[in-house]
Formats: sequence, C-alpha cells, structure tokens
Amino acid sequence: MTMAVDAQHAQKHAQQHAPQHASTAVPLGGSEPLIDPHAHFHTPWTNRGDWQRYNQSRLISGHRMGVRCHVASVLGSWGHTSPTYFASPSDQTHANQAMLALAAHHAPFVKAFVAVNPNFRDHALREIEYGMSQGAVGIKLAAGRRTTDFAVLDAMAEAAAAYGVPVLQHVWQHRRRDWPNQDASDGAELAALAARHPTVTFLLAHIGGGGDWAHTSPAVFDVPNIVMDLSGSGIDRGMMDDALRWIGARRLLWAADLTLCTGLTKLRGLQYTGVSADDIADIRWRNAVRIFPTGTFDAALGAPWTPAVPDALSHAWNGSLHHAPEDQVATNEVDRGGAT
Repeated sequence: MTMAVDAQHAQKHAQQHAPQHASTAVPLGGSEPLIDPHAHFHTPWTNRGDWQRYNQSRLISGHRMGVRCHVASVLGSWGHTSPTYFASPSDQTHANQAMLALAAHHAPFVKAFVAVNPNFRDHALREIEYGMSQGAVGIKLAAGRRTTDFAVLDAMAEAAAAYGVPVLQHVWQHRRRDWPNQDASDGAELAALAARHPTVTFLLAHIGGGGDWAHTSPAVFDVPNIVMDLSGSGIDRGMMDDALRWIGARRLLWAADLTLCTGLTKLRGLQYTGVSADDIADIRWRNAVRIFPTGTFDAALGAPWTPAVPDALSHAWNGSLHHAPEDQVATNEVDRGGAT
C-alpha cells in the first residue's frame, strides 16, 4: 500500500515539475530572436584537431541561447599553414569552400561570408564572385591590409556595392601602434574607407575585442554607413551605454565572434542600459535583417524556437567540400607568387 502511494506521489511530482512545453519555453538569451552576424567555424584544414566538436558546440549552445542564424567565416587555416590574417590564396579558397559547404549543410541556420586576403587582389575578387554565386551574403575583411590603403581596399568595397552585401571589417579599437602579424585598422581608418563608398554598409567588428572602445564610437558617429557589432571578450560596464549614446540602437548589432559566453553577458546587460524593448529588438536581430540582402534570414526566422535542437543543427558537417571550379583552383596556385 505504501509503495503504491509513493508511486502515485512520484508521478504527481514529475507532472508538476516537468519541463516547460515547447510553446512556452524561453531561450537563455531571451524570447526575442537573435542573429549573430559575426561568427567563425573551423575545418579539417585549420589548427584544431577537435574542429567538429568546436563547430557543434557553437551551434548547439547558440540554439540554447536563441540564435536563429550564424553569419560566419573561416580565416584561411587559422594559422596552421599560413598566417591567420595573411592567409595564402589556396588556404583561403579551401576555407571559403568549407564555409559554403558548412552553411549548406546547416541551412537555414548558418550563412556564409566570403573571407579574403586583399593583398592578393585578383584572387580576392574571384573568391567574392564565386562565393556570391554560391549564396554568400557578405564579405569578411580581417587584418591583412589597413583600410586606408585605398589602392587595394577600394576594389573590395566596390565588389560589395556591386553585389549589394555588407563588409565585416576586423577593427582594433584605437590603434596606437602597429601590432605583430596583422595590419589592423581602427574606427577612424575604417571611417575613411566608408566615406569613399557611401552605398556600402561596413560592419565594424567587436567593440569588445581589444583596445580603447571609448575612441571608436566618436570616430564613426558621423559616418552613417558604418554599423558596429558588440562582440569580443570584453564586457566592460559602459561599453554598450557609450555606443548607444554616440550612434544609437539602429547602428548596433549584437554578435558573439569567438565567445558565446560573453555574448550572453551582453544580452543580459542590455536591459540595464535604459533602452526600450524596441531598441533591443533592433540590436538583437532587426538591424541584421536590414543590412544583409533581402530575404537572408526569412527561413531561419520563420519557424518558432523550440528547446529541441533542429535536425539541421544536430547532424555535424563532416568536412566534405563542394567542388571548386578547376580554373579557380589553378589560378589560386598562380596567385601564390605575390600580392597584386
């Protein structure tokens, strides 16, 4: 008799404390959608033996947070066979092929940037042309060439204008000197390039990624085609408040870059900045919808979030590539000889 009562009590307790139904469950990052316009993945040719585990950890953790889409790039071999910010043409072609294949495998929850090393100008323009034909939605420029080197960077911006896509530009916040293994730009230097190409949206990367973030917002506030992402491991109190004061919510995009954990911290911090729920929705996802090509996120945003991981995310990409055109592979090897 006692065992029967205990069983009934246990059943009742389980029913009372069962997980929330999918229709009422809320992601860790809150109920509004999230789009991450600054994400990265690894491939079998990069510097991590656990590349597949790393990729899946971002996708699964991102889903738990409520990220509907990751717009991502791969920077060459991430230093394995050529420098991260000065990737060889063949490394960068492999990386872009991998990114396109990964995006196709995890569609519609992953979209691809075409990452390029602008020092190899002709190769970079071919990569952009091919990537756009395969569904890429933006161009990623890292720290391979300073943005005030207009003889090289103008061509990249012109390509972005021709395809109607944004440029995600790696930025060091207030660059006071040259840094090893990169030719980094800061906000003022990006502003000089953006002013030359007013029809192109430039996404200034990771205001929390290193340097003096207080310098950046004043440097770009009067250049309306520059928007900024909140990514980076820095979570200084006042960082978001300062950016909101200078450039406003419609020019800020939530992003995570390499650290989803600090991205979650910034999401929770936004509610203490005094901005409205409407402004927070802009930062979380609506600004990304505005700056990327029309329809980029329709499929990812179309279905309601549920705690269950979608099949498109739960099955890991195995490293298989889409076949690159033979002439593209051949010209990549020719381009190894030097910058153009």
